[in-house]
Amino acid sequence: MTGQNTSSGLSTASLKQRRNLLLKRIPPLTHLLRGSIIKQFKRCGKPGCKCATGKGHGPKYYLSVSLPGVRPKLEYIPNAFLEQVESSLADFRLLREMIEEICTINLELLHRRIRL
Repeated sequence: MTGQNTSSGLSTASLKQRRNLLLKRIPPLTHLLRGSIIKQFKRCGKPGCKCATGKGHGPKYYLSVSLPGVRPKLEYIPNAFLEQVESSLADFRLLREMIEEICTINLELLHRRIRL
């Protein structure tokens, strides 16, 4: 049901059940990260280094975070943290989808004049 507006065809009990299921599945909020990962290859500038003619050293990973009214920031991600950062970004995207679905359900309940 995520990303779709199919809630109007469901019973009120089904809508409330779906909303409760979503609330139980919310990822841990302590690990959320907003942004995206950028993979870069860097050239060191040393004459004769293999990076001068190849892709460069790397890959190196950075977290890019854009906020309204603020220049995007890049935060270096050490390789040991890459998996954790990817998971935290995925949890943020999932939470955002879940919130949108809960709002869609609540809007349908309001339309039916059901107290939230």
